[in-house]
Amino acid sequence: MPGGRLTQQDRRDIAAGLAKGLGYAEIARRLSRPTSTVSREVSRNGGPGAYRAERAHQATERRARRRKQTSRSAPPAANTAYGRDPEEMREFTERLVETLVQTGVQRMASRVLACLYTTDTGTLTAKELAQRLQVSPASISTAVAYLEEQELIRRDRDPRRRRELYSVDNALWYRSFLASAQRNFLLAETARDGARVLGATTPAGARCEFVGEFLRLTGEDILQTAERWRHLLIPQALDNPE
Repeated sequence: MPGGRLTQQDRRDIAAGLAKGLGYAEIARRLSRPTSTVSREVSRNGGPGAYRAERAHQATERRARRRKQTSRSAPPAANTAYGRDPEEMREFTERLVETLVQTGVQRMASRVLACLYTTDTGTLTAKELAQRLQVSPASISTAVAYLEEQELIRRDRDPRRRRELYSVDNALWYRSFLASAQRNFLLAETARDGARVLGATTPAGARCEFVGEFLRLTGEDILQTAERWRHLLIPQALDNPE
């Protein structure tokens, strides 16, 4: 399987395949590339209906130029340890940020989360985050507050240096799943109240009744899934959240 970046001709072939109605897997097979490479390329550049080869190639070149400019002024990244390739790490981190944004996470919060997840310790201070991302402490504070609300990061205090530490670990995804289920149950209860107020036999009431039941069932599914895979997480982190 060939390595390296997609060429301009690769992108033209992707556009041609999309125009023919081919799926990502078939396009990838014809290019001898991983399916994830094709799907990522298309989603990053407007999706199947808006993908244009020339525009995608120009956008990629612009991103590459920005990365080179940033690398000249940015401090050395800690995630290049263990012989990792700095360019590959920058590209992966950028892709992780874009993926998080597509799932609904705010952009600055996505950058903070990606920064923590690509740090071997999984823990950074607000000052370190601001330096690595080259943003203001206020931006970090806002992003951290959002991520804490979603239970995607943990805030600890270093008693020796009187500073706050922000961390990620496997158990956080478990807690985030639980928080998502609780939000579903809350919305389900509100929707059921709406059905009662509007009248369950009315169109609006029936709609609320359906939404309430759907959210209740999906919330239960989330809880069951989280509990089923709980054993994959660190038991101590779950039993001792503090």
